[in-house]
Amino acid sequence: MAGLRLIVGLGNPGPEHLRTRHNAGFWFVDALAQQCGARFGLESKLFGETCKVEIAGQPVWLLKPATFMNLSGKSVTAALRYWKIEPGEALLAHDELDLPPGAARLKFDGGHGGQNGLRDTMQLLGHGRFHRLRIGIGHPGHKDRVTPWVLGKPGRDDEAAILHAIGNALDVLPLAVAGDFNEAMKRLHTPRE
Repeated sequence: MAGLRLIVGLGNPGPEHLRTRHNAGFWFVDALAQQCGARFGLESKLFGETCKVEIAGQPVWLLKPATFMNLSGKSVTAALRYWKIEPGEALLAHDELDLPPGAARLKFDGGHGGQNGLRDTMQLLGHGRFHRLRIGIGHPGHKDRVTPWVLGKPGRDDEAAILHAIGNALDVLPLAVAGDFNEAMKRLHTPRE
């Protein structure tokens, strides 16, 4: 399977959204850029902020859509077209209600699970055949509490757990970039001591 050429962090722009659960995708690409010593710059034709990093010896573009979450697909599809990247060579990192804080899972294809950034991207692509990094944020317990939950900031323990999961995902990312998704999944999904 082809490796990764584009990694997108899904989130909402603006300082008021910075540390919210919904921005876990941004947390991930920010941590990745920092690890690689790269800085994001605004790329208006792609409706987002971008930078280029090298992972496992491969050049990889990072993208943070500057649209709101429910319009993320506009930025994602513009970047895919502009850089001539196939959806199967893209990884979208996003917050995941169905996983507890501290868990991160790689996945290819499937539904959007109510995640609006994925929903918009899939609507514009006409399919969901791209990679996802699902970063667990936990569930508030009732669907009526989901919106304030995702748009709220996690407590200290949850934030630490989310950052730990992001660290684990960064550890296996070189495998995914090189196209060895099975090994990346095995390592990420197997609990560590």
